[in-house]
Amino acid sequence: MEKVISGIQQIGIGNPDVYEATEWYRNYFGMDIKVFEDSATANLMLPYTGGKPHDRTAILTMSMRGGGGFEIWQYTSRKPVAAGFELQIGDLGINCAKIKSWDVAKSYEEFVTAGLNVITPLRKNPDGDLNFFVKDLNGNIFQVVKGLGWFKTKEKRLTGGVSGAVIGSADIDKARTLYSDVLGYDEIIYDQTDIFEDFEGLPSGKRKYRRVLLRHSQPRQGGFSKLFGPTEIELVSAIGREPNKIFENRYWGDLGFIHLCFDIQGMDALKRECVAKGFPFTVDSADSFDMGEAAGRFTYIEDPDGTLIEFVETHKVPIMKKLGWFVDMTKRNPKKNLPNWMISALKFSRMKE
Repeated sequence: MEKVISGIQQIGIGNPDVYEATEWYRNYFGMDIKVFEDSATANLMLPYTGGKPHDRTAILTMSMRGGGGFEIWQYTSRKPVAAGFELQIGDLGINCAKIKSWDVAKSYEEFVTAGLNVITPLRKNPDGDLNFFVKDLNGNIFQVVKGLGWFKTKEKRLTGGVSGAVIGSADIDKARTLYSDVLGYDEIIYDQTDIFEDFEGLPSGKRKYRRVLLRHSQPRQGGFSKLFGPTEIELVSAIGREPNKIFENRYWGDLGFIHLCFDIQGMDALKRECVAKGFPFTVDSADSFDMGEAAGRFTYIEDPDGTLIEFVETHKVPIMKKLGWFVDMTKRNPKKNLPNWMISALKFSRMKE
């Protein structure tokens, strides 16, 4: 089977209190579909957890507007650790998550009115689209951007799910071997080096950067590709300073954005390609993993700067948990979208206000 990338499934976010964070994201971002909640021991992530397994609780939430989800994560066997420095744009790792909005200007007004920590004014990106940055209750930074596609348009919240990420890179051209060649972000929207106005208000916002915004020229395929929608990756390289590595001397699962996860089919084909391109799997569940209500195979690679990219080949997906209705993805054409009505049944997993 050839590889099929359906889109960004979720971004992992390490938190000190998984339930408090889940409620905050539901309330302000509209991430109110609970796909699963699972408490278990992370036995396979030993390269990134000090060589020892640790207990954790994870909750995956999504928005019916579409976009990737949040894997909201908390250690339960140890106290999660924050970075020992203030993150600056261009530091190596995931700087912020991109959240799509139906109307960016209205989202800005809504967040300001709600008293959220909006840290930049409403501004235009180099491509001319409006955006702004906001921090969550634990200081994680989100960039609210114009949505490129939607699954449901008649939802209460203006914002949808994850539509990409801003990732710090020491060598953008080298990083594109992964992001463009393997992950399919082959379209350059802009490639500019300057002191960017829309970073003003962020740590080191007035420094000089190279910014490259990448999108995939080909539409994504696969079961949940309509739900995940089109996405983008912005690679940022700080010029004139030595960037910090965001998770240096910390564990995967500690506080902050811990990984970016892609939903895929054809893991073996992807493995061969990643090895050929110089990005071997560092973690591989090999046969099957069980997260309570979902099952499949997961793997990890590192980008050239050590940023963790997760791949999940889903085998079983809960659609209507109360009725015990799961979709067996192994019996479907990997390139074929699931019917809209079937994906829409996720609304029955909506968390109550």
